[in-house]
Formats: sequence, C-alpha cells, structure tokens
Amino acid sequence: MPLAKLGVVVLDCPDPLALAGFYAAALGGTLKDDGDGWVALEGHGGTPLAFQAAPGHVPPKWPEAGRSQQFHLDLEVPRAELDAVEKEVLALGATVLDAEDRARGFRVYADPAGHPFCLCAC
Repeated sequence: MPLAKLGVVVLDCPDPLALAGFYAAALGGTLKDDGDGWVALEGHGGTPLAFQAAPGHVPPKWPEAGRSQQFHLDLEVPRAELDAVEKEVLALGATVLDAEDRARGFRVYADPAGHPFCLCAC
C-alpha cells in the first residue's frame, strides 16, 4: 500500500505566470493564478503542474554536473508530429539542448525558465 499519492509537480521559476503560459500552450489546460506567486495548470489531462515564484532562481544546466537538471518533464508526442511540435515549442520560447540525432525517439529542450524537458515520440 502506498504511503502517499502524488499531488502536483511544482517548478520553481522567476515568473510563474509566464512559465505556466508556456506549458499551457504546449499541453493545453487553463491557468489558476493565486496572485501570490503560485500558478496551477489545470485541465490538461496529465499530472498536475504548478509554478512557484523563486526569487534568485538559477536554472539548471544540461548536461553539467555542477548545475544538474535534477528532474525533467517528458512530453509525449506522436512520432509523425515531432518536427511540427518542435517548431511550436521553439516559437513559445523553448531552446534546444540536444536535438541533433533526429532518428532518436526524443529531443531535449529547456523551457523559458531553463528547466530541461524532452519531446518523446510515442
């Protein structure tokens, strides 16, 4: 029997509303801003996400042991749509970290606050 249930994955960032908007555009759903540095992404059909203000936030660096990614999000995309979705997330403000091997089943990006995430072909 589990001891707990995962409630939400929270990403620290300098601008919760902006980062939540990036993920809402990528995943769908609606934003709920508490007005005090916490924004939840609701209704996208996946694991709940929230974004928390972190003054002095220093983004992780991938791959670098001194500022490791610590965790990342895998966003599943139909293989046939991978190139189109890549263009969309880049237009939303993502940056490429590792997408050179186009035959591989995943590509690595950073969101606008620097958190690594992958687009994974499914």
